[in-house]
Amino acid sequence: MKEIDFSGIDEYFRRYLLGTSGLKSRDQKRREASQKRGSQPFEPGRDLVTASASLDQLFGEFNWTSKLAEASLFAEWEKVVGEDSAAASYPEDIKNRTLTVRCRSTAWATQLRLLSDKVLEQVRENHPELEIDEIRFIGPTAPSWKKGPRSVPGRGPRDTYG
Repeated sequence: MKEIDFSGIDEYFRRYLLGTSGLKSRDQKRREASQKRGSQPFEPGRDLVTASASLDQLFGEFNWTSKLAEASLFAEWEKVVGEDSAAASYPEDIKNRTLTVRCRSTAWATQLRLLSDKVLEQVRENHPELEIDEIRFIGPTAPSWKKGPRSVPGRGPRDTYG
């Protein structure tokens, strides 16, 4: 946009040019914005928003509802499987409508596999929003023999014995 030299032009003509060229002061822009918004308490667009509605919108916008349901299941695992089973297992992950549960031992994994239908029924009853179709019970992972930054490939600990 071409700049206009206002030196030598009287005040009236300068205001006329400012009004017709679209240049507005900061105060004028603020006044126009407040007029567009409306200042009456019960005008359209000024409805009250409850805290729960705004939280629901926020959770939906960032897709947190599924994460909250998952966290709820993980936190309430004891209610789903019972105190003894919860002490020996914990849910790890939910992927492709499959809940993966890590168990303290393979014996606990086997025991919970036998009860998987009842556990799945409890999960569906207590947390229907998760839509879980299958539960996998897995035992503990084997220890890793690779230790330290300078480990070398090979047979591992058997190299020392013979």
